[in-house]
Amino acid sequence: MSDYQIPNVWQWEPTEQSKTGNQPIAGSRFEQTLPVGQKPLQVYSLGTPNGMKVTILLEELREQGVTEAEYDLYKIDISKGDQFGSDFVAINPNSKIPALMDYSEEEPIRVFESVSILLYLAEKFDQLIPKTLKEKTELMNWLFWQTGAAPFVGGGFGHFYHYAPFAQEYPINRYTMETKRQLDLLNRHLADKSYILGDTYSIADIALWPWYGRLVQGHLYGDAAEFLQVQDYPHLIAWADRISERPAVQRGIEVTYQDI
Repeated sequence: MSDYQIPNVWQWEPTEQSKTGNQPIAGSRFEQTLPVGQKPLQVYSLGTPNGMKVTILLEELREQGVTEAEYDLYKIDISKGDQFGSDFVAINPNSKIPALMDYSEEEPIRVFESVSILLYLAEKFDQLIPKTLKEKTELMNWLFWQTGAAPFVGGGFGHFYHYAPFAQEYPINRYTMETKRQLDLLNRHLADKSYILGDTYSIADIALWPWYGRLVQGHLYGDAAEFLQVQDYPHLIAWADRISERPAVQRGIEVTYQDI
């Protein structure tokens, strides 16, 4: 039992952490000038699962010889509140990484939300995206699933299991249940497939792997892989290992952790 009583009206109480973290209002908090390099694509990001999606795709495009996909990558340190600066908010009003500016077009195009960036780049360069209506619809099914499902893994399970200041049984049980359900779903789906869409590697794999692949490989949330008993998901693990062997994936991970 908890002593907490829900008030009639919620009141925000600022903390030391909230100076650089989320607050109940949006918008910029300070003037900022982001760097802009010479490459056509300017990426502002960090080595989180969502940040990895974009650099992995960009490295896959470079692997395919798409020279127009050259990019400059700049670190947005969310622990210092860089995401609330005026220039970054102008690119992404939601103040979340990653964000991209495409200066190769006559009028520069801003793109925010990681899956939106994946779709934008895949369609722009006609790579790693299906051609038929049926296959493209299946791709969209999984992309929308990932955007709706991953917050339960990251903001739910990951937060309460690994980052919360103290352990709480109810939220840990709730989000562990949902995380294991999602892992089981993917394991069943991949039982007879090499990739999310079947035999073809696509941006669906790039969207899901930094979350679910790295989780079952033991790279997220401390000892969460043991806690979740990921050995129960052999098809998911095989998929995760298959993707992690790709040179572009390895480079996409490495570059997001550099001191950029």
